[in-house]
Amino acid sequence: MLPQCRCGGPAYYGLRAARFWLRHGRRQWHRWCEPSCGSRMHRTRLLCAIGVGFWSAVAAGSQPAPPVALSVDLRAHVQDERFGIVTSIRGLPLGVRAGLQTLFGSQTLDIAEPGAEFQSGDVIANSKLPARRLVAAGCSYDHCLVYYERGGIAPGWRVALFHWTPDATRLECAGAAPGGLSTIADIRGAILSGAIKDPAGLW
Repeated sequence: MLPQCRCGGPAYYGLRAARFWLRHGRRQWHRWCEPSCGSRMHRTRLLCAIGVGFWSAVAAGSQPAPPVALSVDLRAHVQDERFGIVTSIRGLPLGVRAGLQTLFGSQTLDIAEPGAEFQSGDVIANSKLPARRLVAAGCSYDHCLVYYERGGIAPGWRVALFHWTPDATRLECAGAAPGGLSTIADIRGAILSGAIKDPAGLW
């Protein structure tokens, strides 16, 4: 059996490796195995990275789709709520930001501040830019409305309604929304009127 490499990896390189061992012995052996070991470690890291990305996508795709319509009781509650204006992503409660990240299925909160650059079209000029941009948001004492623009291959507008408390946050409804909404009153009106549609999983 061939010895281990200094890197700790097993030396199983087939007939060619065995011939090298017989011809050159232990003194030259590590010159043979260490480059292969390093290559193998590189491949392992690459496969691990691909696997993490794949399972993240699977996990995001397996999440249950949120409802696009409000229940009767929730509709009445939202209609009477007073929403304070939120002008930035950081102004949203932590639970709502975490809920958005879960909805997006991304490793980071992939959304730009209002007016900032983002990937607005289906041609990606700068892959480092977020794929979404906040348009308007507002929070009451127990709900937050978030209206944002999505770029990329399926550009459009999305809206999400979260129920939140300091202890827990849940997504009440979300979907594709009409464009051009600029105020919380407009966004609430779109939700109450049934104008929110199924976005086919593209958040």
